[in-house]
Amino acid sequence: MRDKMKTRVLIVDDSAYSRQTIKGMIETDEDVEVVGVASNGIEAMAKTVKLRPDIITLDFEMPEMDGFSFLRWLMKERPTPVVMITSFSDSTTVFKALELGAVDFIAKPSRRASMELGSIQDDLLGKIKGIKDLRMEKLHISRNLINKSPEDSTGRTDALLEDVSHHDMGVVAIGASTGGPTALQVILTWLPAHLPAGIIISQHMPRGFTKPFADRLDKLARIKVKEAADGDIVEKGKALICPGGRHMIVKRRNKNICVSLREATSRDKYIPSVDMMMASAAEHFGAMTMGVILTGMGNDGAKGVVEIKGKGGYTIAEAESSAVIFGMPNEAIKTGGIDRVFPLHKIPDEITLTVTGKKDRKWKRNQG
Repeated sequence: MRDKMKTRVLIVDDSAYSRQTIKGMIETDEDVEVVGVASNGIEAMAKTVKLRPDIITLDFEMPEMDGFSFLRWLMKERPTPVVMITSFSDSTTVFKALELGAVDFIAKPSRRASMELGSIQDDLLGKIKGIKDLRMEKLHISRNLINKSPEDSTGRTDALLEDVSHHDMGVVAIGASTGGPTALQVILTWLPAHLPAGIIISQHMPRGFTKPFADRLDKLARIKVKEAADGDIVEKGKALICPGGRHMIVKRRNKNICVSLREATSRDKYIPSVDMMMASAAEHFGAMTMGVILTGMGNDGAKGVVEIKGKGGYTIAEAESSAVIFGMPNEAIKTGGIDRVFPLHKIPDEITLTVTGKKDRKWKRNQG
């Protein structure tokens, strides 16, 4: 009976070394078992049908059938949560795979990474345990929204942006983890180009992946999107994404409020820290701060929304109905620091309504 309760994992990778390394890491946890391995997409298809794994770890560079082809087949024929095991050189393909239905990803351990295997192992097992009960229909919600434009988007947002040229500068601080890249793509591509607020984002993501992620979103969105650099000014109509492996706060420099980056340490539980970012936003923007907690595992952001509420700001969380993983939103809600809860497709409008002063009167017009 105990074996039936274990999370069953299928490993798909063309490298024998990687298969063995990943298998060894997974099997250190008695609640998880590797039910099979496959070296290419065709073999993976057969073993998926035969073994019915709960989760699949997937490499993308494989002979005979690549990871993209297998992922398309999987999401159509037998939807199963997928964690990509990818090298840093594949960073530009990661986000396309997330669009196709992969839940999350982890940087592949190299032959020279033996000193880092402990941290990689913890990350991999954490993701496997976090998504074992994932309902795939939630993943499909955000995937479908990517290809759908909000009804009458241009006309509505243009009307909302009328007469806000003298609006006070404010900030929208967004935190996300598992499922976040797709949710962020929906939100940022639905926002109007001249949004009268700055956006700062902490998405849990490894070093080396946030720049291609930001570059991709910049091409798709109407607002400016970039990976944050130390000293970047928080300004209207621009989204700054914290670089992987670092933390992002804001500080006042002369007349501007700018990004300040800090290196993460091995003691940090969440990287980047949503709590740290939100607390600094609340300190410098006060009641002109909007906090948004999206899908993700853990409780990062729970303390941050309390800080924002304490300064008179406005906070929202993604609803369970659309969140791929409801952990972060749920923990934030439990603190009492969340004002409203919205499904993903309503969050872009809520941000626009709030920062234009059409929704929350605390977001005041400049009187001077």
